[in-house]
Amino acid sequence: MAENALKLGEPGFAGDDHVLPFQVEGLDVRGRAVQLGPMLDGILGRHDYPAPVARLLAEAITLTVLLGTSLKFEGKLIVQTKGDGPVDLLVADFAAPENVRAYARFDQQALDAAVAAGATEPHELLGKGILAFTIDQGAHTQRYQGIVPLDGHTLEEIAGVYFRQSEQIPTKVRLGVAELYDRDEAGKARHRWRAGGMVAQFLPQSPERMRQADLPGGDGDEAGHKIDDDDNWAEAKTMVETIDADELTDPNVGTERLLYRLFHERGVRVYQPQQVFDRCSCSREKLKGVLAGLSAEEIAHTADDKGEIAVTCEFCSTTYRFEAAEVLPQ
Repeated sequence: MAENALKLGEPGFAGDDHVLPFQVEGLDVRGRAVQLGPMLDGILGRHDYPAPVARLLAEAITLTVLLGTSLKFEGKLIVQTKGDGPVDLLVADFAAPENVRAYARFDQQALDAAVAAGATEPHELLGKGILAFTIDQGAHTQRYQGIVPLDGHTLEEIAGVYFRQSEQIPTKVRLGVAELYDRDEAGKARHRWRAGGMVAQFLPQSPERMRQADLPGGDGDEAGHKIDDDDNWAEAKTMVETIDADELTDPNVGTERLLYRLFHERGVRVYQPQQVFDRCSCSREKLKGVLAGLSAEEIAHTADDKGEIAVTCEFCSTTYRFEAAEVLPQ
């Protein structure tokens, strides 16, 4: 067993807001799974989004966390949708190794009309557009960006298109979101958001077993071999597809228990979990630097009657106030 592998059944389960890497050697599958609780609820509660918007953003956050925690460098993964639907923008930003922030933009009138018409499925709310994955390794490096159309009924399906076309690694994504209604320690009613997800990838030692040379279809090679015909991947994918959305979010199930149900006959291993946090990277200094780049005319136009400029971070909703004189060009 690898040095940092854990045996399922031992005390010390990962719990909420911890991404759990796993490996199923018998199926040549690796992946990551997570249940998000307080971290997710903090982000969504701060913005107080309508439920259909919150659900979409929760899925985007879960997907970003699953992928972002696999980064091997101090950089960022940004997952973003842009579409012509009522929810025209979702942004989830993961700063390695552990910080998450996110926000959504929507048209309230269009959203109300969609809800009234019962058109609240993800593809109906997002509309036509793109899903972009951006990796930023910082200064002096070139950004990598993979873009696919919003071609699917769910974010799961759209992410699957990305992996098939851009990463060319057989991948299965599952995402789930739930609203919990209970009472706190004082007996007061409360509402909380939870989410869960899993990414499983087929990574056999023999590269020819995962060839997908016929992209964009991406399910076979020149000889007609289909990845789905590989017994190991077919079994793994079928098992992941049995996951119910409630299993992904139920705190009484837990990530380890779910992995055990799916893969215990094949010998699943889990590794040290990685905690993620609701943390924004904004600061007064950074925003002051942005304002300092404006012209005197732009600053005068932005300032209020008291000569103050208020800037609110879209991610964390923190408002910073500056005296116009602080940022005027010298």
